[in-house]
Amino acid sequence: MKKEVVTEKLQKTLARAGYGSRRELERWIAAGRVRVNGARATVGMRVSSHDVIQVDGQRLGRRALGRQRVRVLRYHKTVGEICSRRRDSDRPTVFDSLPTLKSGRWIAVGRLDLNSSGLLLFTNDGELAHQLMHPSSALVREYAVRVHGKVTAASIRALCDGVQLEDGPGKFEEIVHKGGEGANHWYHVTIREGRNREVRRLWDSQGVQVSRLMRIRYGPVSLPRSIPRGRWDELSERQIAHLKNAIGQPVPARASVKLRGVAQ
Repeated sequence: MKKEVVTEKLQKTLARAGYGSRRELERWIAAGRVRVNGARATVGMRVSSHDVIQVDGQRLGRRALGRQRVRVLRYHKTVGEICSRRRDSDRPTVFDSLPTLKSGRWIAVGRLDLNSSGLLLFTNDGELAHQLMHPSSALVREYAVRVHGKVTAASIRALCDGVQLEDGPGKFEEIVHKGGEGANHWYHVTIREGRNREVRRLWDSQGVQVSRLMRIRYGPVSLPRSIPRGRWDELSERQIAHLKNAIGQPVPARASVKLRGVAQ
């Protein structure tokens, strides 16, 4: 009996190998940067281990396309860092301090804007990154926010019930007052979306200005005080299992977190 050839979508194969998120790789394929068996690839085409795949003229080896160990980093972003590999200015990027990978590259799970700080996740598995960012995952993001202005009970109700933004309705799942003086107060807010600057825009809708914004949790992963700004640690297999469980991927877990990139 002839053995059945297992295939999967090209962008999923490349994402799993750590070449980027599925959405990013779809753009690469559409731009003609990927070839399969010498021909220009198309988005959605299926490939197997028998196919010859090239990205920007470089052939991908079997090792690169194999099942690599999934790694996830938690990084403490500093205000002023950009979430991009492209150096459009002299500003530092969040990728500058990350460890070197033998194959593939680190993929950021979502973004934080220039003036925001806090938790960023990175993984070498583009498929995992895609699922963590996908709206269907509905993972909770928690932020510590300092706002300037008058926050009324009506404002809090509106932000939790939902307000209309320029790109559609938005709302906070929860708002918890954490204290403050005068016109400056701290709140912890949770949201289940990752739209551009949504936390700031929600407060702006109530005439309140965000003066500081720090992400402190993404799904089940929190930012511990032990990670200084500009440093990272690596999640254990058990922690990665909890992360996968949060998006419906139950997997066995073991081992413990190994702290790296932090002065001991």
